[in-house]
Amino acid sequence: MRFLPTPITGAWLVEPEARSDERGSFARLWCRDDFAAQGLRADFVQSNASFNVRKGTLRGLHYQAAPYGEIKLISCVRGRVFDVIVDMRPASPTYRRWFGAELTPESRRMLYVPEECAHGYLTLEDASEVVYPVTMSYHPESERGLRWDDPALGIEWPLTPTVISTKDQEWKLL
Repeated sequence: MRFLPTPITGAWLVEPEARSDERGSFARLWCRDDFAAQGLRADFVQSNASFNVRKGTLRGLHYQAAPYGEIKLISCVRGRVFDVIVDMRPASPTYRRWFGAELTPESRRMLYVPEECAHGYLTLEDASEVVYPVTMSYHPESERGLRWDDPALGIEWPLTPTVISTKDQEWKLL
């Protein structure tokens, strides 16, 4: 696995390294030892899948406040998504900065999202699916969110969202 730093402190793009032969290919998508060698926590307790019917569907930006902060390892297993994280850790040198990356099944690239970083994504194709393990079970009282279009963040989405939940439209501006 290759771990590529992002502009957000503690966030990484993770690229599995495939080995190929006449049968096809094989790649490890997660390895506790590889993550530990990088100094990353990966004690996942739950895995989530999100299927999205239409291109332009936006989910997020969500996170859980301490002490229920969760680490996520985001991958796209069908379609194509623009995945975004926003650092919401006040003591972080990258506080309130965002980073986005396109994730596809072909690239197998994943995004490692640290605790207390808001996460969301925008589907770039119909029938897109995202799968991600998390290190903390869902705790509704600790759920927090950011508006996807908050001018204080200035996220540059590659297209205008057309499908957004009521909850995601009603998060307060910073």
